[in-house]
Amino acid sequence: MRLYVVQGFSSDSPELTEKGVQMEREEYLQVYRHSLAHILAKAVIEIFGKDKVQYAIGPQIENGLYYDFVLPRTLTTDDFKMIEDKMHEIIKRREPWTRKEVSRQEALELFQGQKFKTELIQDLPEDETITIYYTGDDYVDLCRGPHVDNSQELMNAAFEIRSVSGAYWRGDEKRDQLQRIYVYAFPDKAQLKEFKKFLKEAAERDHKKIGPQQELFMFDETAPGMPYWLPRGWKLFNALLDFWRGIHEKHGYQEISGPVLSNSRLWQTSGHWGHYKQNMFIIPGVKEDESDYYACKPMNCPNAILVYQNRLRSYRDLPFRINQVDVIHRKEKSGELNGLFRVQMFRQDDAHILVSEEQIADEIKDIMEIATEIYGTFGLTYRAELSTRPDDYMGDINVWNKAEAELKDILNDVYGEGNYEVNEGDGAFYGPKIDLKMKDALGREWQMGTIQLDFQLPLNFHMKYAAQDGSVKQPVMIHRAIFGSMERFIGILIENYKGAFPFWLSPYQVGVVPIRTEHNEYAEKVVSALREASVRTEVDYDDKNMNEKIKTFKTFRDPYIVVVGDKEAAEGTVSITVRGQKQQLHGVPLEKLVEMCRTMNREHSKELIASVE
Repeated sequence: MRLYVVQGFSSDSPELTEKGVQMEREEYLQVYRHSLAHILAKAVIEIFGKDKVQYAIGPQIENGLYYDFVLPRTLTTDDFKMIEDKMHEIIKRREPWTRKEVSRQEALELFQGQKFKTELIQDLPEDETITIYYTGDDYVDLCRGPHVDNSQELMNAAFEIRSVSGAYWRGDEKRDQLQRIYVYAFPDKAQLKEFKKFLKEAAERDHKKIGPQQELFMFDETAPGMPYWLPRGWKLFNALLDFWRGIHEKHGYQEISGPVLSNSRLWQTSGHWGHYKQNMFIIPGVKEDESDYYACKPMNCPNAILVYQNRLRSYRDLPFRINQVDVIHRKEKSGELNGLFRVQMFRQDDAHILVSEEQIADEIKDIMEIATEIYGTFGLTYRAELSTRPDDYMGDINVWNKAEAELKDILNDVYGEGNYEVNEGDGAFYGPKIDLKMKDALGREWQMGTIQLDFQLPLNFHMKYAAQDGSVKQPVMIHRAIFGSMERFIGILIENYKGAFPFWLSPYQVGVVPIRTEHNEYAEKVVSALREASVRTEVDYDDKNMNEKIKTFKTFRDPYIVVVGDKEAAEGTVSITVRGQKQQLHGVPLEKLVEMCRTMNREHSKELIASVE
């Protein structure tokens, strides 16, 4: 792996020296981008004048950096080139970077008149080592570092201002409003060009664009972050849900549904009231105290627990597997909402399983089989991460050790030893967990499924079962989701498939186009045959140009567009345009079309049948 030398070190990394430290590429990128943030700030100050600029913070971020300013005027896209040119000019000066440690008083004097820097200095602990970095002789910034040794190391830098947006100082909308300049930054032009190519492809796949275009979903300001599923989108949603249900029925799950609103007493017992209240939608009751409050559920687990406790349970009931796709609500900040990816109302594909300690290994192995089957159907790859006992864990350490050992054995068996990551100390306080991370068509990784062992909620709710030896024992709860949330997963699928869904998942699978109105009668026969076979079919009987009808169905990315005219009506056949194929299939018997569709629905095919044998 290529190594880089970087000047400077941070105050909390004494093992680094002024002579430099070798860093791997990813670490270097952070240093490189952070150094460019200082170049950006220096450029803005030189353009507008030191006395007219208040500069705040400028961290490196994924794929680039940003810096926050208060400026004498609002920036526009016309300013981008001017700022970029000034940055290149500064880099070409080959100025040295100098690190200094200063006292608190020296720092305050140095940044006199800079309100944001002054506030940061005043907020530092009394014993904090304060470091500053000079770029040349005329620009200084409050920073821990490290940075490049000389701006000449940035000579090949490839960067481009991405945008300017508003931001509040320290994220507080009551504080100063700043202008945030975002910059893409890579070590060379080739990498920047490749990244911009990726961005273009990602923009074309954007589910927030494709969803409304294909009439799948919408949002309204009266319910922020709460999607409306339109008729086409709801068909897709239910196709996905039917697929999910079919798999779980094979594995012995029973589906339940529970209240969306529950009294605060339930959430106090579960612990959500104390740990998650700020993310819950709460409705005050008649009484003024919180015991009469109600809350929209942010999670389904208490529902599952109450169903388990509906009657006495014995070892014969275990594993007790229930799944649930109820609506849940989680309060989010408006700036964090993002299409279907981050919403306030969604349906999580929850499952909760109650098992004895002896059944943990077999049950989780079964869950992994379900995950493999579901993800494999979409052609999506995924990897697993095991998160182990945190410092603030609850429960018996021996049970933890046993659970972690069993999870490792399962992952070793499924993936092979060493083919998964272990995040030490990153488990939930109530039990270790396995997270499933999935890659899409653009190579982006998403946190999707999770499998969590829980020893705490069964304790909080006094859950019991009669063991085979006559004793009363406490079950272990497994929280489990494969999609994570239906909405988010559909958003990912929209972008993964670019709106061209597999046949079995498409909102409408066949669009029927009679060439003229006299062909409507035969078109009705085609539609009837397809719908009797549970094929989602739409048809345009209007008296308008055939190509106009075809264009509409192509916009919706229907997998098959079936055209019928005199020849087809006489022969009992259809002509088919297969999505993504230039050549039409002519003279296909109607019964053959029906069988093709049945096959793809039954097998959940990833590819369309594009030829007739």
